Amino acid sequence: MFVSTHAFGPFDHLRVPYVTSGTGHGAGDGRLRRRDATEDAPALCWARPTTRSRTYAGVFEVAGCRLAGEVATEAPASLDHEGRWRERWPVRDDEGQQVAGVWVHDHGDVWLPFDPGEVMQCLWSEGYTRLGAGRRLRADLRQLAVRGYYVLRPALPRRVQLLLRKRLARRSPGPSFPSWPLHTGLHDLYDWLMDLASRVADGPVPWVAPWPDGHEWCLVLTHDVETAQGVQDIELLRRAERAGGYRSSWNFVPERYVTPVATLERLREEGCEIGVHGLRHDGRDLASPRALRSRLPGMRAAAERWGATGFRSPATQRSWELMPRLGFDYDSSSTDTDPYEPQPGGCCSFLPFFNQGLVELPITLPQDHTLFTILGHRDGALWVSKARELRARDGLVLVLSHPDYAHGAAAVAWESLLAEFGSDLTMWQPLARDAARWWRDRAASRLVRDEAGWRVEGPAAERARVRLVDAQRSGSVA
Repeated sequence: MFVSTHAFGPFDHLRVPYVTSGTGHGAGDGRLRRRDATEDAPALCWARPTTRSRTYAGVFEVAGCRLAGEVATEAPASLDHEGRWRERWPVRDDEGQQVAGVWVHDHGDVWLPFDPGEVMQCLWSEGYTRLGAGRRLRADLRQLAVRGYYVLRPALPRRVQLLLRKRLARRSPGPSFPSWPLHTGLHDLYDWLMDLASRVADGPVPWVAPWPDGHEWCLVLTHDVETAQGVQDIELLRRAERAGGYRSSWNFVPERYVTPVATLERLREEGCEIGVHGLRHDGRDLASPRALRSRLPGMRAAAERWGATGFRSPATQRSWELMPRLGFDYDSSSTDTDPYEPQPGGCCSFLPFFNQGLVELPITLPQDHTLFTILGHRDGALWVSKARELRARDGLVLVLSHPDYAHGAAAVAWESLLAEFGSDLTMWQPLARDAARWWRDRAASRLVRDEAGWRVEGPAAERARVRLVDAQRSGSVA
């Protein structure tokens, strides 16, 4: 469909067909155009790191998309600013000041002052938390505070721990980026890029739908069991799931309490999945590469013993660099957005993505403990309303709840959430491991065109669906 001088991350993620030309890989702006077009046909161009003389690094907004990353503040000299090129969309910083612009040529070329793939990676990895001296300092201070908290936590009574977190949440709602409880900036960027690409192609752009077998959205139920009491209280959550025909994933801590074999067998017999929830739930698994090396054998031994392919870090602590070393098929420690956790931030995505060879399944609904204990919500209205919004955008609704806290409002909210979508035929309700396996198959497949049109070729061929995006003709890039 397209030919590009360089890799184009959003197309890899969405599975839009394109090839790299093999030329221009060393320097120059990226350039993507229709594969059968001539050199003077419209192209989508973007500034790469080697072409940026001056940059802005931080949160920015363009075309209604709130993003973060590095932006070239100067357009290249090749753009004839007073001729057939003109600025179409301003790029503004987090305070509303213009720092750059998106330029459009009369015959259809578009020039972006940032690399969309680089921005995508910046959000997935939460690299934006360290963009600029101020953010780096705050990130370092937060990391020190979190480490100090977990050192002191064993000596703090439970009521003191909760009081500290409640006061912190109420006094400081956390960073303004990403927005909470829903941040759509990255997915708005995908929509905008697909619209621009369809104009460059002068026709519909195919991509592989995110979910298999014609399903429009995905609901994944996961649980972290933090204590021995949580093991005893599994039925507080599982009872409602069983009644509604749901399956779920259960993550246990290997060296904090005894997990009875009978409990694991019963969950497996009901079609549920077992995962690993750190080693001791003390916040030290990912403190450093050295700490991970010392603890990984114990976590891997538990995974082997339980037949686990998935991991979630206690308190959703995460390290983009260290997570792939865990050796699991998938991780589910990232949130899409959450300013209230010990490690605030979020990957800004409500679709799975890859961190090297690791599939990341982001948690996309606020955690039960955060919502009901820390913030004091009295019902699950926020759960249901956000799930509806993600459903409308064909997203992943991945919810994390704990049997340790499944009392009162949390228990009622859980039942309400399951009842809300129990009869939704557009929903795919896999185990976390099945969602990860599908995402891996989808990434290993490609779109090819024959006389009948576009079709999927590869391990996802039998289950995948092709979607087409056409330009929004009500608007104009010119």
